[in-house]
Amino acid sequence: IRLKIMLQRALIGRCGDAYSNTKLNRIHSIHRNWVQNHRGFSGSKPAIEFGSKGTVRAVGIVGMPNIGKSTLFNALTCTQLAQASNYPFCTIEPNVAKVAVPDERLDLLAKLQKSKKTIQAQIEFYDIAGLVRGASKGEGLGNKFLQNIREVSVIVHCVRCFLDDDVTHVDKTVDPIRDIDTINGELILADMETLEKTKAKRAKKPEAKAEVALIDRIFNVLGEGKFASQTVIAESELETFRGLHLLTAKPVMYASNVKEGETNGNNLTALVEERAKAEKRPNVIISAKIEEEIANLDPETRASMSKEDLLDLGASAESGLNRIIRESRKLLGLQSYYTVGPIESRAWTIPVGTKAKESAGVIHSDFEKGFIKADVLSFENFVNFAQGREVKEGEELFETAKSTGKIKSEGASYVVNDGDIMVFKFK
Repeated sequence: IRLKIMLQRALIGRCGDAYSNTKLNRIHSIHRNWVQNHRGFSGSKPAIEFGSKGTVRAVGIVGMPNIGKSTLFNALTCTQLAQASNYPFCTIEPNVAKVAVPDERLDLLAKLQKSKKTIQAQIEFYDIAGLVRGASKGEGLGNKFLQNIREVSVIVHCVRCFLDDDVTHVDKTVDPIRDIDTINGELILADMETLEKTKAKRAKKPEAKAEVALIDRIFNVLGEGKFASQTVIAESELETFRGLHLLTAKPVMYASNVKEGETNGNNLTALVEERAKAEKRPNVIISAKIEEEIANLDPETRASMSKEDLLDLGASAESGLNRIIRESRKLLGLQSYYTVGPIESRAWTIPVGTKAKESAGVIHSDFEKGFIKADVLSFENFVNFAQGREVKEGEELFETAKSTGKIKSEGASYVVNDGDIMVFKFK
């Protein structure tokens, strides 16, 4: 396995020597004292879904240039789609790809049912251009960065936690907290500008008095160096809040990118972990480089790798990619229900709290329009019934399980639980 990865490195030529910083316009801007004065800001509060209408349920990977965003994206997507090179703006247009969600429950269901095919749920990831100081005023690729980030629902903030003289940093030195403050400060400044423009338009309308008051409250929160998601929002204000399309209303997680062999953490990841705990945000330590190399091995080799193999290669025993996907899915507010049969077992993605009728529409709009009822069996009850059972050719275990009396018939208003196995009846 190590030999295969060494060959990949030789073929890919990861250092990007074909590019020279002398051919690029370097960004020289003074770091705002405002950002330095607002360290220690608190993170988002996920009690209310703050996602703006018009955004897709996708995850954007953001961060400073040359910190491993594109390498992480390539690892997640098992591709070489994103150009991971050693110069500040190797990503301009966002790379977009759908990523299969690892699901041990689905794998077990397919195994017990002996399904011919297994179809996993998916999450869409965006690899977004690196941000520098001054992005809120258009520095670097700031305008593109800010527009692209408006289109996603969750932010994975990739932070450089490795030292490497061959990989340049736009600020010359490696300091993950400084980088976090730079990104957060630019997002906050961009939102403050958005609010000022919106208020100028709304202030002329008497009927917009409540909206202006909300804008003022949010602006004051941003002025304290906090994210808009920390604003106390009444239920009646939620639609207005979403309509502002604020960058700092989005949930955030950190991905601390380290060298291979340092996935248990180092002095730099300890700083990020402390920050993440203070902000009540997830933080995943990952070696994006080695995870990318493992992801691009052939499927048979990957499947044969033990935890010891992963540790020997400098990765973590549990894939950092799987942890990022899992945490991203939580922040997106998504869950799965399953359909299980001899032809295929499949995970269907729905927002948490979705009712049975709307869940049926995920399969086909006709299921929702003609909805009659849903037969529901919990994952645990299905497994208890199916384990140790000899499955006949073409047998549908769900139908056979009706003899247990555990299957419940539910109406349109039934709130689907994560892991439910469902069969819909429709006209």
